[in-house]
Amino acid sequence: MKLIIAIVQDEDASRLVSTLMNEGYGVTKLATTGGFLRAGNTTLLVGVEDDKVDGAMGIIEKVCKCRKQMAASPAPMAGAAGVYVPYPIEVTVGGATIFVLNVENFVKV
Repeated sequence: MKLIIAIVQDEDASRLVSTLMNEGYGVTKLATTGGFLRAGNTTLLVGVEDDKVDGAMGIIEKVCKCRKQMAASPAPMAGAAGVYVPYPIEVTVGGATIFVLNVENFVKV
């Protein structure tokens, strides 16, 4: 058995949870916060049998697409130490960060 830990953008989370559940996967959803953009993320825990890992990974890849987004980035103001003026930069968001771990023991009570 494996535990898939998938960190996805909030925008993709609901559709991913629905798709996984419709395909018969059990999902636990945790609200988390990303570091770079300080944006809301969702961490999903999906316990699967070894032969179902590829199917779950395929669903995650299909639903969680990368896309471009504008974000404010602070830049030092010329001639003024410690003064920052935000300016827009384009960043890639979405997709998923996925960890697959071996599960030594699984108990459901």
